Amino acid sequence: MFATTIAALATVTLGGCNVLSFGKRDIATPAAVPAPSSPTAPAAQAQKFVVTANPLASEAGMAVLRRGGSAVDAAIAVQAMLSLVEPQSSGLGGGAFLTYFNAKTGKVEIYDGREVAPAGATPTMLLGTDGQPLPFAQAVMSGRATGVPGAVRMLGQAHADHGTLAWNQLFDDAEATARKGFVISPRLGRFLGGRSPQLQAEDVRRYFKGKGGALATTGDRIRNGDYADFLRRLAKQGPDALYTGKTAQRIVARTTSGDLPGTMTLADLAAYRAVKRDPLCGNWRAYIVCTPPPPSSGVGLLELLAILGRTDIDRRGPNDPQSWYLFAEASRLMYADRDLYVGDPKFVNVPVAGLLAPAYIAGRAKLIGPFAAAAPAAGVPAGVVTAAADTTREPMGTSHFIVGDAAGNVVSMTTTVESFFGTGRMVDGFFLNNQMTDFAFSPRDAQGREAANAVAPGKRPRSSMTPLVMIDRQGRFAGALGSAGGNAILAYVGKSLIGAVEWKLPMQQALALPNLVARGNSFQGEVTKFSPEVLNGLAQRGIRLQPGQGEDSGLHGVIIRDGKVDGGVDPRREGKVIVE
Repeated sequence: MFATTIAALATVTLGGCNVLSFGKRDIATPAAVPAPSSPTAPAAQAQKFVVTANPLASEAGMAVLRRGGSAVDAAIAVQAMLSLVEPQSSGLGGGAFLTYFNAKTGKVEIYDGREVAPAGATPTMLLGTDGQPLPFAQAVMSGRATGVPGAVRMLGQAHADHGTLAWNQLFDDAEATARKGFVISPRLGRFLGGRSPQLQAEDVRRYFKGKGGALATTGDRIRNGDYADFLRRLAKQGPDALYTGKTAQRIVARTTSGDLPGTMTLADLAAYRAVKRDPLCGNWRAYIVCTPPPPSSGVGLLELLAILGRTDIDRRGPNDPQSWYLFAEASRLMYADRDLYVGDPKFVNVPVAGLLAPAYIAGRAKLIGPFAAAAPAAGVPAGVVTAAADTTREPMGTSHFIVGDAAGNVVSMTTTVESFFGTGRMVDGFFLNNQMTDFAFSPRDAQGREAANAVAPGKRPRSSMTPLVMIDRQGRFAGALGSAGGNAILAYVGKSLIGAVEWKLPMQQALALPNLVARGNSFQGEVTKFSPEVLNGLAQRGIRLQPGQGEDSGLHGVIIRDGKVDGGVDPRREGKVIVE
């Protein structure tokens, strides 16, 4: 490892933003918009590309691009199709973060379509009558679990800003597929044969009804006329088709019925607004990495990269046990901070600047010794407000996709209904999210301190979704990356960035690298994909990797190499890259 003295710090200006230079790595000031106002021509300008988790979604997006649609236009078509063919992961009843690279201005824009807690939500809504946290399976299927959906309204705002084709021209492929039916893919079939509690939900069993009362399986054809009808109304009426009228009435009825009913109202739905935010950006190697700010966990990803920048991981490689040891220890330090401090900035003070300050990063990196110790505690960055320990659980029902249009504009979007099939409740052919269970179930600790991610009316739950865009120092698009995976998203994306940038692997190989998720005292990952030499080396350093979270990432990425798009899909899923 190496260290850079604080005396070496100097402030420079890059493309109109202040950047703190500290030797090997730089971290941009959090509110900075990193690109020059007059960027040079975007790399691979003539190439259109779509990378999604399902071939039908990739084809729907490319069909829009071929008709002259923008990246945002194609993203809308992709999401409409994913809601149909990958309903276990995302949908129109969920939320999303969209990171947008504007080729004309060279700037990165963030669209926050995270769900919000209804006005009637209370801090104790995820506690039982005994004052203890509800069992997760019970909470996740209840009416209380659904937050006000955000993806559709967010896409509507992005389309108003950056759309080229008319809104009503973006849903034809998804509507036609819903009417004629689609074949259940092996991945969807695997979830239908799993053990998630949502599989017992009435709506799930009705929609996926197979032979002899069993659930449908891989190879069966599913039709969804209700969804097709809704898409036709959505195309005609715009986002209001979900937030007002009969669809909104059905959402309220479904979430306020049954055991543990929720409090969502028509007023909650009508009042929902997406939030346009400044990106959170940091210099890393030859790139500027831009992610969504809180309530997303982009600050955690930048902290992870900055800590690793204080090590020699770039001079190692994927076959070196020390590489994975450094990655694991840096991950644990990052997660300790992320879990304690990140929440909705409208409600809590998130010490973003403190977490990314060079002196703080240097101090955290020095905690990485030769042998893994007990779970690290969160640090004390500047601007911190004492918070209760976090109790949030994050399942892995999410999807990520990337779209680039002929003008050089790029969408990097992570989208989710939270758990597999959300709450298991459907409205108009799509599943409702369970994002309220992304809040901490216990709002306060024994000392009365409130958790940063405690429930509050109108609050957005903390998210691990970090759809990123990379630009080069000339302001040109240089890459995009994101993943599914709950709290493991940060580890999945971090691993892939190290592979693609530090170790210069092709994007497909970087995404296929074994996953390792180190958080607290837990070291989980794809044990069978690591070599015996790496596993033995980790054991010698105090890390015994166990199977668990780490096997189900949903990584999709592109990086520009020699002016061409190098795209990849997660081999653990069923994605497709289309480049033209």
